[in-house]
Amino acid sequence: MAFWDESVSPEVQQWLLESPFLSVRFLTLRDLVGCPPDDPALLAAQRAAHKGGKIHEILSHLLPGNYWVEPGPGYLGKYRSSVWSLIALAQLGASAKMDERLSRACAYHLDVSLTRNGQFTINGTPSSTLDCLQGNMCAAFLDLGYADERLTKAFEWMARSVTGEGVAPMEERGAELRYYAGKIGPDFQCGANNKLPCAWGAVKVLLAFSKLPTEKRPPLIQTAIRRTVDFLFSVDPATADYPCGYSAKPSRNWRKFGFPVFYITDLLQLAEGLVTMGYGNDPRLANTIQLIREKQDAHGRCKLEYDYTGKTWTSFGEKDQPNPWVTIRALRVLKGSTKVGND
Repeated sequence: MAFWDESVSPEVQQWLLESPFLSVRFLTLRDLVGCPPDDPALLAAQRAAHKGGKIHEILSHLLPGNYWVEPGPGYLGKYRSSVWSLIALAQLGASAKMDERLSRACAYHLDVSLTRNGQFTINGTPSSTLDCLQGNMCAAFLDLGYADERLTKAFEWMARSVTGEGVAPMEERGAELRYYAGKIGPDFQCGANNKLPCAWGAVKVLLAFSKLPTEKRPPLIQTAIRRTVDFLFSVDPATADYPCGYSAKPSRNWRKFGFPVFYITDLLQLAEGLVTMGYGNDPRLANTIQLIREKQDAHGRCKLEYDYTGKTWTSFGEKDQPNPWVTIRALRVLKGSTKVGND
């Protein structure tokens, strides 16, 4: 409990533990205080978060067919449809084991959006897969605690799409497994980024791999992880100077910390993936860690700089004001950095 006791100010500790947002208390106990999974206080906080607050609010909009907004893969209808609702629930700490409605929604989503080769899709066909979507959904299902053998295939495809192993060029239309106009080639080549490697997609992929237990990382996935890490460290991450398909300089959104985090990515999520993967004390990440520290106010809180107000089922706070969820995101990263101090 060293990090929580020594590195989080009393003001922030009180602010988070006494938050009116029920999921904030649960995430704080789980990720920052470090309560064990069977801790009575942690379990009580998780049950409370499911019965009220943001988790309850999003689930209240689930329709009888086990989807949000409309049936199908659930990508369109931003940002209330199934893809975005599942991602938000995962980031709020929701559990499919604790709510049968969520378990049914997960099962339905895999039925309609996952192909037999493991691609999460926008329209149900493999041609509509993207790195950001694949990484987001693989990460979300792990966070939601929904176990399904089909996810093994989803992680395998994600690894193959990074390395190119066993995947034909998109021109080979008769191939069983090939690239398409969206997911155009290995190492995060993306049609939406003018066919250049997309760092936003790479961050989502690494985040999903970082949540996968070590014993479930065969050589193919280990190779994909190395290539992803190499790509993200190919520049100083703090500069975000990755290939920009349609711009002369990186998106300013890299430096706008937000919640929830959908396909737009920030440096905080990039750091989260690298820290979880064990690179918290890597000197190549030092400038990013420093940038995160500089985002904190005098007490250690971070502002909500990128939001989806009016676009999601619920609000997550006022823009440009200290935000508990963004603060938790930042403290998770700093907890994983040995420069701040590990448990």
